[in-house]
Amino acid sequence: MPQRHHTTTPAGRTAQDRARRALSQNFLADPAAIRRFARSVPGNPPGLVVEIGAGDGRITTALAEHAEHVIAYEIDPRLARRLRARCDDLPNVRCVQQDFLKVRAPREPFHLAGNIPYSATSRIVSWTLNAPGVLTATFITQLEYARKRTGDYGRWSLLTVQNWPEFTWRLGERIDRGRFRPVPRVDAGILRLDRRARPLIPPTALDDYRACVALGFQGKGGTLRASLRRAYPHARVDAAFRAARLHPGTVVAHAHPDQWITLFRALHQIGPSSARASDG
Repeated sequence: MPQRHHTTTPAGRTAQDRARRALSQNFLADPAAIRRFARSVPGNPPGLVVEIGAGDGRITTALAEHAEHVIAYEIDPRLARRLRARCDDLPNVRCVQQDFLKVRAPREPFHLAGNIPYSATSRIVSWTLNAPGVLTATFITQLEYARKRTGDYGRWSLLTVQNWPEFTWRLGERIDRGRFRPVPRVDAGILRLDRRARPLIPPTALDDYRACVALGFQGKGGTLRASLRRAYPHARVDAAFRAARLHPGTVVAHAHPDQWITLFRALHQIGPSSARASDG
């Protein structure tokens, strides 16, 4: 009986192993977790869902049961063939073999979803924040990344605070690493972004808001108050801190994004927002 041979790399790994490492391919294999993830994509039903890193289509088929239309992107040719075969009988699914980061966003409003490659998480989140048609994004990421971006460690990141006027950031279900194949080194979590119906800062002031946040995160002076006093009148900074109920010695990462909204509005003398910071 003839033996099968896998093409191996110089290090002794198969080409499939090399692709998995290069593309961070760890696939959610637990059917119950897949169904919960697909149902967590908002909308009743969601209209268009764009899936990133569809793999062999296990999540794609679950999304297709829930959404009106699904566009599934997979960069790996081997997996893209399996994806098309699995979804061949699903009329509401279109499979695309392409690097998602190089595609043009749909013109119509859409939801993003996917068990995204860990190595490309930052680039995919950046793409999401800059795509005007994105309504929501529901991503499986490394648990540490999801916790960091949603303030679950009690600290807030620059990226989250700068985009808080337009997006809410929420931590969803924790997914044990044993539910993936191959098994990764760390657990995963669901990161959820929702575009607000109206920004918490007037659109014309968003650039100024981001510049203000960047100034605060420079850490000059040791505290947020000291950093802001380098560019704003001291009395106005002190009044803004009182309005935001921040202690003068607050370290920048400990200021909640909602407090940043209040700070900026006071510093720039912008009236109260008609939308509440807690609204999605």
